[in-house]
Amino acid sequence: MISPSSDLQAQWAQVRAMLRAEFGDTAFGTWLKPLEVARLDGDRVVMTVPTQFMRDWIVAHYGDRIRSMWAGVNPAVRSIALSVRPPEPRGAAAAAAVDPVPVPPPVAGCEPAEVAPEFEEMGARLDPRFTFDSFVVGKPNEFAVAAAEKVAASLSPPFNPLFLYGGVGLGKTHLMHAIGWRIREVTPQRRVVYLSAEKFMYQFVRALRRKDTMSFKELFRSVDVLMVDDVQFISGKESTQEEFFHTFNALVDRGRQIVISADRSPADLSGLEERIRSRLGWGLVADIHPTTYELRLGILQTKAEKLGVEVPVRVMEFLAARITSNVRELEGALNRIVHHASFSGRPISIDTAREVLKDLLRAHDRRVTIEEIQRAVVEHYGIRMADMSSSRRARAVARPRQVAMYLAKQLTTRSLPEIGKRFGNRDHTTVMHAIRQIERLCEEDRSLAEDVAALRRRLQA
Repeated sequence: MISPSSDLQAQWAQVRAMLRAEFGDTAFGTWLKPLEVARLDGDRVVMTVPTQFMRDWIVAHYGDRIRSMWAGVNPAVRSIALSVRPPEPRGAAAAAAVDPVPVPPPVAGCEPAEVAPEFEEMGARLDPRFTFDSFVVGKPNEFAVAAAEKVAASLSPPFNPLFLYGGVGLGKTHLMHAIGWRIREVTPQRRVVYLSAEKFMYQFVRALRRKDTMSFKELFRSVDVLMVDDVQFISGKESTQEEFFHTFNALVDRGRQIVISADRSPADLSGLEERIRSRLGWGLVADIHPTTYELRLGILQTKAEKLGVEVPVRVMEFLAARITSNVRELEGALNRIVHHASFSGRPISIDTAREVLKDLLRAHDRRVTIEEIQRAVVEHYGIRMADMSSSRRARAVARPRQVAMYLAKQLTTRSLPEIGKRFGNRDHTTVMHAIRQIERLCEEDRSLAEDVAALRRRLQA
Protein backbone atom coordinates (compact mmCIF):
# COMPACT_ATOMS: atom_id res chain seq x y z
CA MET A 1 0.00 0.00 0.00
CA ILE A 2 1.36 3.45 -0.92
CA SER A 3 1.68 5.78 2.06
CA PRO A 4 0.19 9.30 1.93
CA SER A 5 3.71 10.69 2.17
CA SER A 6 5.03 8.75 -0.82
CA ASP A 7 1.90 9.61 -2.78
CA LEU A 8 2.47 13.31 -2.07
CA GLN A 9 6.09 13.04 -3.21
CA ALA A 10 4.99 11.31 -6.41
CA GLN A 11 2.58 14.18 -7.11
CA TRP A 12 5.35 16.70 -6.44
CA ALA A 13 7.61 14.86 -8.89
CA GLN A 14 4.97 15.36 -11.59
CA VAL A 15 4.53 19.04 -10.72
CA ARG A 16 8.31 19.59 -10.72
CA ALA A 17 8.57 18.11 -14.20
CA MET A 18 5.84 20.44 -15.47
CA LEU A 19 7.46 23.48 -13.82
CA ARG A 20 10.83 22.69 -15.39
CA ALA A 21 9.22 22.24 -18.81
CA GLU A 22 7.28 25.51 -18.59
CA PHE A 23 9.85 27.85 -17.03
CA GLY A 24 13.10 26.30 -18.28
CA ASP A 25 16.19 24.95 -16.54
CA THR A 26 17.58 28.33 -15.46
CA ALA A 27 14.49 29.62 -13.62
CA PHE A 28 13.77 26.14 -12.27
CA GLY A 29 17.28 25.64 -10.92
CA THR A 30 17.42 29.12 -9.38
CA TRP A 31 14.00 29.37 -7.73
CA LEU A 32 12.01 26.13 -7.85
CA LYS A 33 14.52 23.34 -7.31
CA PRO A 34 15.07 24.26 -3.61
CA LEU A 35 11.35 23.77 -2.87
CA GLU A 36 10.55 20.79 -0.62
CA VAL A 37 7.19 19.28 0.30
CA ALA A 38 6.53 19.10 4.04
CA ARG A 39 2.99 17.76 4.42
CA LEU A 40 -0.64 17.86 3.28
CA ASP A 41 -3.04 19.73 5.58
CA GLY A 42 -6.53 18.92 4.35
CA ASP A 43 -6.72 20.48 0.90
CA ARG A 44 -3.53 22.54 1.37
CA VAL A 45 0.01 21.46 0.46
CA VAL A 46 2.65 22.89 2.79
CA MET A 47 6.08 23.47 1.19
CA THR A 48 9.34 24.89 2.50
CA VAL A 49 12.16 27.01 1.05
CA PRO A 50 15.60 28.02 2.41
CA THR A 51 15.07 31.81 2.74
CA GLN A 52 12.35 34.42 3.22
CA PHE A 53 13.50 36.22 0.08
CA MET A 54 13.07 33.07 -1.99
CA ARG A 55 9.67 32.41 -0.40
CA ASP A 56 8.41 35.90 -1.30
CA TRP A 57 9.76 35.61 -4.85
CA ILE A 58 8.16 32.20 -5.48
CA VAL A 59 4.81 33.32 -4.07
CA ALA A 60 4.81 36.43 -6.29
CA HIS A 61 6.04 34.81 -9.53
CA TYR A 62 5.22 31.10 -9.42
CA GLY A 63 2.66 30.53 -6.67
CA ASP A 64 -0.46 30.48 -8.86
CA ARG A 65 1.13 28.12 -11.41
CA ILE A 66 2.29 25.69 -8.71
CA ARG A 67 -1.21 25.58 -7.22
CA SER A 68 -2.84 25.20 -10.64
CA MET A 69 -0.47 22.42 -11.73
CA TRP A 70 -0.90 20.55 -8.46
CA ALA A 71 -4.68 20.79 -8.73
CA GLY A 72 -4.35 19.27 -12.19
CA VAL A 73 -2.44 16.32 -10.70
CA ASN A 74 -4.66 16.05 -7.60
CA PRO A 75 -8.04 17.89 -7.81
CA ALA A 76 -8.37 17.70 -4.01
CA VAL A 77 -5.56 20.27 -3.60
CA ARG A 78 -6.96 23.80 -3.42
CA SER A 79 -4.09 25.88 -2.05
CA ILE A 80 -0.33 26.00 -1.49
CA ALA A 81 1.44 27.36 1.61
CA LEU A 82 5.15 28.24 1.67
CA SER A 83 7.25 28.60 4.80
CA VAL A 84 10.95 29.10 5.50
CA ARG A 85 12.66 25.98 6.81
CA PRO A 86 15.31 26.15 9.56
CA PRO A 87 18.89 26.51 8.25
CA GLU A 88 20.84 23.30 7.85
CA PRO A 89 23.86 22.73 10.12
CA ARG A 90 27.08 23.95 8.55
CA GLY A 91 30.28 21.95 8.44
CA ALA A 92 32.01 19.18 6.53
CA ALA A 93 29.13 16.71 6.86
CA ALA A 94 26.61 19.22 5.61
CA ALA A 95 28.87 20.28 2.75
CA ALA A 96 29.31 16.66 1.68
CA ALA A 97 25.56 16.26 1.44
CA VAL A 98 25.15 18.99 -1.16
CA ASP A 99 24.53 17.71 -4.68
CA PRO A 100 27.30 18.81 -7.05
CA VAL A 101 26.29 20.80 -10.12
CA PRO A 102 26.54 18.47 -13.15
CA VAL A 103 29.41 19.12 -15.54
CA PRO A 104 28.20 19.80 -19.10
CA PRO A 105 29.10 17.19 -21.72
CA PRO A 106 32.05 18.10 -23.97
CA VAL A 107 31.54 19.65 -27.38
CA ALA A 108 32.30 17.32 -30.30
CA GLY A 109 35.67 15.90 -29.41
CA CYS A 110 36.62 18.59 -26.90
CA GLU A 111 37.39 17.60 -23.32
CA PRO A 112 36.71 20.69 -21.19
CA ALA A 113 39.11 21.57 -18.41
CA GLU A 114 38.06 20.85 -14.86
CA VAL A 115 35.95 23.66 -13.47
CA ALA A 116 36.17 24.57 -9.82
CA PRO A 117 32.93 23.77 -7.96
CA GLU A 118 32.45 27.39 -6.90
CA PHE A 119 32.43 28.49 -10.57
CA GLU A 120 29.86 25.86 -11.49
CA GLU A 121 27.63 26.86 -8.59
CA MET A 122 27.66 30.54 -9.51
CA GLY A 123 26.62 29.98 -13.12
CA ALA A 124 24.34 27.79 -15.21
CA ARG A 125 25.45 24.81 -17.27
CA LEU A 126 25.92 25.34 -20.98
CA ASP A 127 23.35 23.64 -23.17
CA PRO A 128 25.11 21.19 -25.54
CA ARG A 129 22.49 21.88 -28.24
CA PHE A 130 23.47 25.54 -28.49
CA THR A 131 26.66 25.74 -30.56
CA PHE A 132 27.70 27.81 -33.57
CA ASP A 133 27.29 24.72 -35.76
CA SER A 134 23.62 24.41 -34.81
CA PHE A 135 22.84 28.12 -35.26
CA VAL A 136 21.14 28.93 -38.57
CA VAL A 137 22.58 32.16 -39.97
CA GLY A 138 20.61 34.61 -42.08
CA LYS A 139 20.49 38.34 -42.78
CA PRO A 140 18.64 39.19 -39.54
CA ASN A 141 21.38 37.71 -37.33
CA GLU A 142 24.59 37.50 -39.41
CA PHE A 143 26.19 40.57 -37.80
CA ALA A 144 25.52 39.28 -34.26
CA VAL A 145 26.89 35.84 -35.18
CA ALA A 146 30.08 37.34 -36.63
CA ALA A 147 30.59 39.39 -33.47
CA ALA A 148 29.99 36.37 -31.23
CA GLU A 149 32.48 34.26 -33.21
CA LYS A 150 35.06 37.05 -32.96
CA VAL A 151 34.70 37.15 -29.17
CA ALA A 152 34.91 33.36 -28.90
CA ALA A 153 38.11 33.21 -30.96
CA SER A 154 39.98 36.08 -29.29
CA LEU A 155 42.22 35.77 -26.23
CA SER A 156 41.74 39.46 -25.42
CA PRO A 157 38.41 41.32 -25.76
CA PRO A 158 37.95 42.65 -29.32
CA PHE A 159 35.15 44.83 -27.90
CA ASN A 160 33.95 45.02 -24.33
CA PRO A 161 31.19 44.33 -23.72
CA LEU A 162 29.53 42.51 -26.58
CA PHE A 163 25.89 43.49 -26.13
CA LEU A 164 23.33 41.30 -27.93
CA TYR A 165 19.71 42.40 -28.03
CA GLY A 166 16.49 41.35 -29.72
CA GLY A 167 13.03 39.92 -29.08
CA VAL A 168 12.18 36.67 -27.35
CA GLY A 169 13.30 33.48 -29.08
CA LEU A 170 15.55 35.06 -31.71
CA GLY A 171 18.79 33.39 -30.60
CA LYS A 172 20.50 35.59 -27.99
CA THR A 173 20.85 32.80 -25.44
CA HIS A 174 21.91 30.33 -28.17
CA LEU A 175 24.77 32.63 -29.19
CA MET A 176 25.94 33.11 -25.61
CA HIS A 177 26.08 29.34 -25.05
CA ALA A 178 27.88 28.97 -28.39
CA ILE A 179 30.53 31.46 -27.26
CA GLY A 180 31.02 29.45 -24.08
CA TRP A 181 31.39 26.15 -25.91
CA ARG A 182 33.83 27.58 -28.48
CA ILE A 183 36.04 29.05 -25.75
CA ARG A 184 36.04 25.71 -23.93
CA GLU A 185 37.08 24.06 -27.16
CA VAL A 186 39.83 26.52 -28.13
CA THR A 187 41.15 27.65 -24.72
CA PRO A 188 39.73 25.25 -22.10
CA GLN A 189 41.88 26.76 -19.34
CA ARG A 190 39.86 30.00 -19.40
CA ARG A 191 37.19 30.35 -16.73
CA VAL A 192 33.83 31.00 -18.39
CA VAL A 193 30.67 31.75 -16.42
CA TYR A 194 27.23 32.06 -18.00
CA LEU A 195 24.21 32.98 -15.90
CA SER A 196 20.99 34.94 -16.04
CA ALA A 197 20.73 38.39 -14.48
CA GLU A 198 18.10 36.82 -12.25
CA LYS A 199 20.65 34.36 -10.88
CA PHE A 200 23.26 37.10 -10.49
CA MET A 201 20.77 38.92 -8.27
CA TYR A 202 19.98 35.75 -6.33
CA GLN A 203 23.66 35.03 -5.72
CA PHE A 204 24.24 38.60 -4.57
CA VAL A 205 21.25 38.59 -2.20
CA ARG A 206 22.38 35.26 -0.79
CA ALA A 207 25.85 36.70 -0.14
CA LEU A 208 24.26 39.68 1.63
CA ARG A 209 22.21 37.38 3.85
CA ARG A 210 25.28 35.32 4.71
CA LYS A 211 27.29 38.52 5.27
CA ASP A 212 29.82 37.14 2.82
CA THR A 213 29.85 39.71 0.02
CA MET A 214 33.66 39.69 -0.16
CA SER A 215 33.67 36.08 -1.39
CA PHE A 216 30.98 36.99 -3.93
CA LYS A 217 33.05 39.90 -5.24
CA GLU A 218 36.26 37.88 -5.44
CA LEU A 219 34.55 34.99 -7.21
CA PHE A 220 32.81 37.04 -9.90
CA ARG A 221 35.82 39.24 -10.51
CA SER A 222 38.18 36.31 -11.01
CA VAL A 223 36.51 34.90 -14.14
CA ASP A 224 37.96 35.28 -17.64
CA VAL A 225 34.65 35.53 -19.48
CA LEU A 226 31.39 36.62 -17.83
CA MET A 227 28.13 36.26 -19.77
CA VAL A 228 24.95 37.71 -18.25
CA ASP A 229 21.64 36.91 -19.97
CA ASP A 230 18.49 39.10 -19.83
CA VAL A 231 20.15 42.02 -18.06
CA GLN A 232 16.85 43.94 -18.19
CA PHE A 233 15.85 41.82 -15.18
CA ILE A 234 17.90 44.00 -12.81
CA SER A 235 16.00 47.16 -13.82
CA GLY A 236 14.82 48.90 -10.69
CA LYS A 237 16.98 46.75 -8.38
CA GLU A 238 19.35 49.37 -6.98
CA SER A 239 21.64 47.22 -4.82
CA THR A 240 22.06 44.60 -7.54
CA GLN A 241 22.78 47.32 -10.12
CA GLU A 242 25.43 48.80 -7.83
CA GLU A 243 27.24 45.46 -7.51
CA PHE A 244 26.84 44.70 -11.22
CA PHE A 245 28.36 48.11 -12.05
CA HIS A 246 31.44 47.48 -9.90
CA THR A 247 31.84 43.90 -11.18
CA PHE A 248 31.61 45.17 -14.76
CA ASN A 249 34.27 47.84 -14.19
CA ALA A 250 36.61 45.46 -12.37
CA LEU A 251 36.49 42.90 -15.19
CA VAL A 252 36.98 45.50 -17.92
CA ASP A 253 39.95 46.98 -16.03
CA ARG A 254 41.52 43.51 -15.87
CA GLY A 255 41.03 42.88 -19.58
CA ARG A 256 38.36 40.19 -19.10
CA GLN A 257 35.60 39.63 -21.65
CA ILE A 258 31.97 40.50 -20.85
CA VAL A 259 28.96 39.44 -22.95
CA ILE A 260 25.51 40.83 -22.14
CA SER A 261 22.07 40.16 -23.61
CA ALA A 262 18.77 42.00 -23.26
CA ASP A 263 15.46 42.41 -25.02
CA ARG A 264 16.23 46.06 -25.84
CA SER A 265 19.22 48.20 -26.72
CA PRO A 266 21.17 49.81 -23.86
CA ALA A 267 19.61 53.21 -24.56
CA ASP A 268 16.10 51.75 -24.26
CA LEU A 269 16.61 49.88 -20.97
CA SER A 270 14.42 51.88 -18.61
CA GLY A 271 14.99 51.34 -14.90
CA LEU A 272 18.77 51.04 -15.29
CA GLU A 273 21.06 53.75 -13.97
CA GLU A 274 22.49 56.04 -16.64
CA ARG A 275 26.07 55.05 -15.77
CA ILE A 276 25.21 51.36 -16.39
CA ARG A 277 23.47 52.09 -19.70
CA SER A 278 26.54 54.08 -20.72
CA ARG A 279 28.90 51.20 -19.82
CA LEU A 280 26.76 48.67 -21.69
CA GLY A 281 27.08 50.75 -24.84
CA TRP A 282 30.88 51.00 -24.58
CA GLY A 283 31.69 48.01 -26.75
CA LEU A 284 29.76 46.55 -29.67
CA VAL A 285 25.96 46.55 -29.69
CA ALA A 286 24.53 43.89 -32.04
CA ASP A 287 20.82 43.78 -32.84
CA ILE A 288 19.28 40.42 -33.75
CA HIS A 289 16.39 41.29 -36.04
CA PRO A 290 13.13 39.33 -36.33
CA THR A 291 13.39 36.28 -38.56
CA THR A 292 12.52 36.48 -42.24
CA TYR A 293 10.44 33.87 -44.02
CA GLU A 294 13.59 32.48 -45.69
CA LEU A 295 15.44 32.20 -42.38
CA ARG A 296 12.48 30.46 -40.72
CA LEU A 297 12.40 27.99 -43.60
CA GLY A 298 16.13 27.33 -43.19
CA ILE A 299 15.69 26.76 -39.45
CA LEU A 300 12.92 24.22 -40.10
CA GLN A 301 15.01 22.38 -42.68
CA THR A 302 17.97 22.19 -40.28
CA LYS A 303 15.73 21.00 -37.44
CA ALA A 304 14.13 18.32 -39.62
CA GLU A 305 17.57 17.02 -40.64
CA LYS A 306 18.63 16.77 -36.99
CA LEU A 307 15.43 14.90 -36.16
CA GLY A 308 16.16 12.53 -39.03
CA VAL A 309 12.72 12.87 -40.59
CA GLU A 310 11.44 13.87 -43.99
CA VAL A 311 9.05 16.80 -43.74
CA PRO A 312 7.26 17.81 -46.95
CA VAL A 313 8.39 21.19 -48.26
CA ARG A 314 4.78 22.43 -48.30
CA VAL A 315 4.44 21.72 -44.59
CA MET A 316 7.62 23.63 -43.78
CA GLU A 317 6.46 26.52 -45.96
CA PHE A 318 3.13 26.49 -44.11
CA LEU A 319 4.87 26.65 -40.71
CA ALA A 320 7.32 29.36 -41.83
CA ALA A 321 4.45 31.52 -43.04
CA ARG A 322 2.13 31.00 -40.07
CA ILE A 323 4.45 30.95 -37.03
CA THR A 324 6.41 34.18 -37.16
CA SER A 325 6.73 35.21 -33.51
CA ASN A 326 9.95 33.42 -32.52
CA VAL A 327 12.21 30.47 -33.24
CA ARG A 328 11.29 28.56 -30.08
CA GLU A 329 7.63 28.37 -31.08
CA LEU A 330 8.63 27.43 -34.62
CA GLU A 331 10.87 24.54 -33.52
CA GLY A 332 8.33 23.46 -30.92
CA ALA A 333 5.64 23.29 -33.59
CA LEU A 334 7.80 21.06 -35.79
CA ASN A 335 8.56 18.80 -32.81
CA ARG A 336 4.85 18.38 -32.11
CA ILE A 337 4.07 17.48 -35.72
CA VAL A 338 6.93 14.98 -35.98
CA HIS A 339 6.12 13.25 -32.68
CA HIS A 340 2.42 13.11 -33.53
CA ALA A 341 3.23 11.42 -36.84
CA SER A 342 5.51 8.96 -35.03
CA PHE A 343 2.91 8.04 -32.41
CA SER A 344 -0.13 7.95 -34.70
CA GLY A 345 1.46 6.47 -37.81
CA ARG A 346 -0.15 9.18 -39.93
CA PRO A 347 1.86 10.97 -42.65
CA ILE A 348 3.03 14.54 -42.09
CA SER A 349 0.80 16.86 -44.09
CA ILE A 350 -0.67 20.36 -43.91
CA ASP A 351 -3.98 18.89 -42.72
CA THR A 352 -2.34 17.05 -39.82
CA ALA A 353 -0.30 20.18 -39.04
CA ARG A 354 -3.50 22.22 -38.81
CA GLU A 355 -5.04 19.60 -36.54
CA VAL A 356 -2.04 19.15 -34.23
CA LEU A 357 -1.25 22.86 -33.98
CA LYS A 358 -4.80 24.23 -33.86
CA ASP A 359 -4.27 25.83 -30.44
CA LEU A 360 -1.04 27.51 -31.52
CA LEU A 361 -2.45 28.65 -34.86
CA ARG A 362 -5.60 29.95 -33.17
CA ALA A 363 -3.47 31.93 -30.71
CA HIS A 364 -1.57 33.49 -33.59
CA ASP A 365 -4.82 34.30 -35.38
CA ARG A 366 -6.10 36.10 -32.28
CA ARG A 367 -3.14 38.32 -31.64
CA VAL A 368 -2.08 40.46 -34.55
CA THR A 369 0.01 43.09 -32.78
CA ILE A 370 1.53 46.34 -33.93
CA GLU A 371 5.00 44.81 -33.49
CA GLU A 372 4.07 41.90 -35.77
CA ILE A 373 2.75 44.33 -38.36
CA GLN A 374 5.96 46.33 -38.17
CA ARG A 375 8.07 43.17 -38.54
CA ALA A 376 6.09 42.05 -41.59
CA VAL A 377 6.41 45.47 -43.26
CA VAL A 378 10.14 45.63 -42.44
CA GLU A 379 10.69 42.20 -44.02
CA HIS A 380 8.59 43.03 -47.07
CA TYR A 381 10.33 46.31 -47.87
CA GLY A 382 13.83 45.35 -46.69
CA ILE A 383 14.27 48.17 -44.20
CA ARG A 384 15.31 48.18 -40.51
CA MET A 385 12.99 47.87 -37.55
CA ALA A 386 14.41 51.13 -36.21
CA ASP A 387 12.99 52.91 -39.28
CA MET A 388 9.50 52.34 -37.93
CA SER A 389 10.14 54.88 -35.17
CA SER A 390 12.86 57.02 -36.74
CA SER A 391 12.44 60.60 -37.99
CA ARG A 392 13.74 59.77 -41.47
CA ARG A 393 11.47 61.11 -44.23
CA ALA A 394 13.05 59.45 -47.25
CA ARG A 395 10.30 57.86 -49.32
CA ALA A 396 11.92 54.40 -49.09
CA VAL A 397 11.33 54.57 -45.32
CA ALA A 398 8.33 56.88 -44.94
CA ARG A 399 6.05 54.92 -47.27
CA PRO A 400 6.52 51.53 -45.53
CA ARG A 401 6.01 53.30 -42.20
CA GLN A 402 2.69 54.69 -43.44
CA VAL A 403 1.68 51.23 -44.66
CA ALA A 404 2.40 49.82 -41.20
CA MET A 405 0.31 52.55 -39.54
CA TYR A 406 -2.54 51.86 -41.97
CA LEU A 407 -2.46 48.11 -41.25
CA ALA A 408 -2.22 48.78 -37.49
CA LYS A 409 -5.50 50.67 -37.70
CA GLN A 410 -7.12 48.02 -39.90
CA LEU A 411 -5.98 44.90 -38.02
CA THR A 412 -5.80 45.94 -34.37
CA THR A 413 -8.14 47.65 -31.92
CA ARG A 414 -5.53 50.25 -30.93
CA SER A 415 -6.49 53.93 -30.95
CA LEU A 416 -4.72 56.49 -33.13
CA PRO A 417 -2.69 57.90 -30.17
CA GLU A 418 -1.67 54.35 -29.16
CA ILE A 419 -0.55 53.59 -32.71
CA GLY A 420 1.38 56.86 -32.88
CA LYS A 421 3.17 56.01 -29.64
CA ARG A 422 4.45 52.74 -31.15
CA PHE A 423 5.85 54.63 -34.15
CA GLY A 424 8.29 56.90 -32.33
CA ASN A 425 5.73 58.81 -30.22
CA ARG A 426 4.12 60.41 -33.25
CA ASP A 427 1.00 62.55 -32.92
CA HIS A 428 -2.37 60.94 -33.74
CA THR A 429 -2.83 63.43 -36.61
CA THR A 430 0.30 61.97 -38.24
CA VAL A 431 -1.24 58.50 -38.04
CA MET A 432 -4.51 59.81 -39.49
CA HIS A 433 -2.63 61.41 -42.40
CA ALA A 434 -0.78 58.14 -43.07
CA ILE A 435 -4.04 56.16 -43.16
CA ARG A 436 -5.68 58.59 -45.59
CA GLN A 437 -2.54 58.68 -47.73
CA ILE A 438 -2.40 54.89 -48.09
CA GLU A 439 -6.13 54.67 -48.78
CA ARG A 440 -5.75 57.23 -51.59
CA LEU A 441 -2.58 55.67 -53.03
CA CYS A 442 -4.10 52.18 -53.07
CA GLU A 443 -6.75 53.48 -55.46
CA GLU A 444 -4.13 55.04 -57.74
CA ASP A 445 -1.13 52.70 -57.44
CA ARG A 446 -1.87 49.05 -58.29
CA SER A 447 1.57 47.90 -57.08
CA LEU A 448 1.09 49.46 -53.64
CA ALA A 449 -2.42 48.03 -53.39
CA GLU A 450 -1.01 44.55 -54.06
CA ASP A 451 1.69 45.06 -51.42
CA VAL A 452 -0.88 46.06 -48.81
CA ALA A 453 -3.16 43.15 -49.73
CA ALA A 454 -0.28 40.67 -49.54
CA LEU A 455 0.76 41.97 -46.13
CA ARG A 456 -2.81 41.78 -44.87
CA ARG A 457 -3.15 38.17 -46.07
CA ARG A 458 0.14 37.24 -44.45
CA LEU A 459 -0.82 38.79 -41.12
CA GLN A 460 -4.28 37.23 -41.12
CA ALA A 461 -3.20 33.83 -42.49
